[in-house]
Amino acid sequence: MLTFLVLVYLAVTVGIGLYAAQRVRNSKDFLVAGRSLPLYMNVATVFATWFGAETVLAVSSTFLRDGLHGVVADPFGAAFCLIIVALLFARPFYRMELLTIGDFYRKRFNRTVEIATGVAITLSYLGWTSAQMVALGIVFNTLSGGAITLSQGIVLGAGVVLVYTLFGGMWSVAFTDLFQTVIIVLGLLYIAWLLGGMAGGFGAVFETAAREGKLQFWPQAGLKDWIAFVAAWATMAIGSIAQQDVFQRVTSAKNENTAVRGTLLGGTFYLVFAFVPMFIAVSALLIEPEKVRAVLGEDGLDFQLILPQLILAKTPLFAQVMFFGALLSAILSTASGALLAPTAVFTENVLRPLVGGRVPEKQMLLMLRMVLVTFALCVMTFALNSQSSMFQMVQNAYKVTLVAAFTPLAFGLFWRRATPQGAMMSIVLGLTAWGIMELSAPDALLPPQIVGLGAAMFGMLAGSLAPQVAGGRGHPDAVSGPPAR
Repeated sequence: MLTFLVLVYLAVTVGIGLYAAQRVRNSKDFLVAGRSLPLYMNVATVFATWFGAETVLAVSSTFLRDGLHGVVADPFGAAFCLIIVALLFARPFYRMELLTIGDFYRKRFNRTVEIATGVAITLSYLGWTSAQMVALGIVFNTLSGGAITLSQGIVLGAGVVLVYTLFGGMWSVAFTDLFQTVIIVLGLLYIAWLLGGMAGGFGAVFETAAREGKLQFWPQAGLKDWIAFVAAWATMAIGSIAQQDVFQRVTSAKNENTAVRGTLLGGTFYLVFAFVPMFIAVSALLIEPEKVRAVLGEDGLDFQLILPQLILAKTPLFAQVMFFGALLSAILSTASGALLAPTAVFTENVLRPLVGGRVPEKQMLLMLRMVLVTFALCVMTFALNSQSSMFQMVQNAYKVTLVAAFTPLAFGLFWRRATPQGAMMSIVLGLTAWGIMELSAPDALLPPQIVGLGAAMFGMLAGSLAPQVAGGRGHPDAVSGPPAR
């Protein structure tokens, strides 16, 4: 019965996505929903896109092992990224009337910077999107009692997400995100109430978390731990800013003020609601302490299965339906956005410049859909072969944009003297320094991504202030735009 109801839910989700696809008439509709989303839909897309498998399964189980200190990147870094974007980046993003974040690099600098950052941003999505596919594989494997293997589940999940995203683009993402946000909130609140009661109530759960040191947030050791702590937060909070999915939600809003408010509300709600899966995880520890501690002590990735297995073993059918409905909603909403974002950047900012000339709308839509299918296949292959946890996949994804794309974006927006030469030096030095450190000294006092970020900033300053021998002066006035409407 549970499997049947889950299949019905998947069918409904696909149906909503295909219904929304009727609104797609051109690439603007496909990529940014015609820049017409009202506040409630904008908030839902921001929240649902970030509230994914890693939040429900990986963040909750990582919290059980390491406490708040271990989840500084997500949800804290992730939520602060959205808040920073709302306060500093949303208005200039919206005023420039761009389709992708890659368009900014072309408009502010030149085609070379656009293509270089477009490739980096596209590659950064492999880990994050793959984490969602792994989660779908876990769900299908768990629900089928092992009849569907993890690999088969990953392939099946990729197919479901691909179908409705392929036809409806951002419109399908927006409609399904709204539906899935409702399911996520209702489902997880109900599960928290149910398992919290089984564990002895809110007080018992909170006291257990405090007693076992799970609420300890700040590092207690030396300088290296503090640097690693800040680096983990910065990788997510700063590295995520130069991401197409964040940009897409800002520019999909119906006006500039909605873009700011929607991103701010979505980020705040994400931070608050991310504590619900953590509460559920501690409840699981109280309900089955020996089993949960045993799984947490193992070296493999089975700790990500704690909640699904507990739900199946200890709760009635209705609770199982609510939990897996919420989990699938979280995964599907994130996976669809994570597929669409790199598709948009690669097609618009890498492929189209290489093809040259103006591409007609019908051909552009066809190109977008072909790239979407190709990227989905790449993600599926990556997920099938990865040995990292979902939490690790997500954190690693943002190192690329932190060292390659953030500095040209921030300096391009807020420093008029930034030049194309400086941007290219930033990208080259950032990626080179990060790569060398990852290969030679991954456990050094300064984490590789922080070294890469420092090198990127140095490259931007040195390249922009030095005599300009390549790329020209750039276009600092390109970041201005019409006032809010």
